[in-house]
Amino acid sequence: MTNLEPMASFFAARVGMYDEHMLNDVEGCREGYLTMAELVPEGTESLLDLGCGTGLELDEIFKKLPDASVTGIDLTQAMLDRLKEKHPYKSLNLICGDYFSVALGEGVYDCAVSFQTMHHFSHEKKTELYRKICKALKSYGVYIECDYMVEAQEEEDFWFAENERIRKEQNIPLDEFFHYDTPCTVDNQIQMLKDAGFSQAEKVFRIENTTIIVAKK
Repeated sequence: MTNLEPMASFFAARVGMYDEHMLNDVEGCREGYLTMAELVPEGTESLLDLGCGTGLELDEIFKKLPDASVTGIDLTQAMLDRLKEKHPYKSLNLICGDYFSVALGEGVYDCAVSFQTMHHFSHEKKTELYRKICKALKSYGVYIECDYMVEAQEEEDFWFAENERIRKEQNIPLDEFFHYDTPCTVDNQIQMLKDAGFSQAEKVFRIENTTIIVAKK
């Protein structure tokens, strides 16, 4: 039987191996980090990173934009500590919390990014979050999401049904942050972003299930 772990402790237990795992074991991620950095607009001064973890995407973004001011949000303090160790002299405002409840402000950021963090949540939760992200961006702002996405609706339906079944077996409410992958289809992801107020959203990268969508305010 699959025993679900609370999200924060799941990642805290794996912080020592996280970077190597993402770079070497998850197909498309190594290329995805490089591509995301390329997609962050030139001249970006203020960047929001949701689910920033140890900052693998920031490792690449800082090569392009060394003076960018970054707000990073993550559930796991150990991940944020590792990020700060890697970039002790960068402009980092790190918040330990869930990005659904952290206030993001309005018209604050030139760009927002997330990498392999959104595939744990429902359409409703994500659409609500995307509205917050859209409001937090400046008028010309861009949101870049790299995530685990699937092609077929049947595959999405299967993972969401499994998540619900396992949570019922273990008496875990659907709205509590426990680690289980519920990837959505690329088409559904794009529609959620448009429903949340982005004027356009398109897929720009895909290796295996690792997919990047760029959404413009």
